Amino acid sequence: MNQHDTWDRLQPTLNRRFSVAPMMDCTMQPYRYFARQLSRRTLLYTEMVTTGALIHGDTPRFLRHSAAEHPLALQLGGSDADELGRCAALAEEYGFDEVNLNVGCPSDRVQNNRIGACLMGEPETVARGVAAMQARTELPVTVKSRIGIDGRESWEDLCHFIETVAAAGCRTFIIHARIAILEGLSPKQNRNVPPLQYGWVHALKERYPELEIILNGGIKTLAECQSHLETLDGVMLGREPYQNPWLLSGVDPVLFGEEAPVTSRHEALRRMLPWIESELERGVFLSHITRHLMGLFHGCPGGRRFRRHLTENATRPGADLRVLEDAMAQVPEDHPALLEEPA
Repeated sequence: MNQHDTWDRLQPTLNRRFSVAPMMDCTMQPYRYFARQLSRRTLLYTEMVTTGALIHGDTPRFLRHSAAEHPLALQLGGSDADELGRCAALAEEYGFDEVNLNVGCPSDRVQNNRIGACLMGEPETVARGVAAMQARTELPVTVKSRIGIDGRESWEDLCHFIETVAAAGCRTFIIHARIAILEGLSPKQNRNVPPLQYGWVHALKERYPELEIILNGGIKTLAECQSHLETLDGVMLGREPYQNPWLLSGVDPVLFGEEAPVTSRHEALRRMLPWIESELERGVFLSHITRHLMGLFHGCPGGRRFRRHLTENATRPGADLRVLEDAMAQVPEDHPALLEEPA
């Protein structure tokens, strides 16, 4: 399961002060391995994996990860309590640090399978799932939700959801501070159209101080993170650290008071090379890895040439490390813009 590990540092213990959100087709192993070069302390999540896929599909493929990725949480999508319990046990068996239940995804596909945000209308179902998961694992079981869904979007509805699930034993809630509109908006629109209600999440922490409350949604800078962390237990960012991964290099020094693992973007990529080579030997296509690296030189001189070189060459038959090395050479390593601290 953990083949080709070259990680020689002590793995930090799980801390939810800062995390990268689970994102479909984004927080896959290449991105997670890359993110770990930039921050030791960031809690990383898999993309959502459904209980059906784990139980009836290629379980080792879905749960494959490297020791370098820890601390790492598995996010599950599902509503059947027994299946959630079985998959929580698999999370522990495969060495994850946390198992999280998705109660926030608004897509039609997951709704049709009673997965994701529609479950905010069934707090008792979520509570049964959490209880079943906790019965099958010693790992922390957490829930990621919205602040509501259309038709169940009042403050009272949100408090009822939190209290019901907390009564089943959940102590950690990661809350995207928007409602999910289940009819009429696409998943992409649901990430932007419903207004952010940060005040609701802060009010939850005030009302339930015994719970760990993590804020998600719309946060783009470490300065914003620091502001929210004055009252909340943690912040979770999604699209921003995926599209602009260099942001992660500031997490350890700014939010944890620790030295950053790397001092330059080029250094981060060079640390990736042995792992990428091992993946290529395993039969993985270079483009399946490099597509997660495209944002590294976002806004930097030569960044467009870097992306263009990868786009044009990483998909070619036999593409190897030389393609990535040549792409790196498109960016002047000593340019002052590349030495700026992430905001």
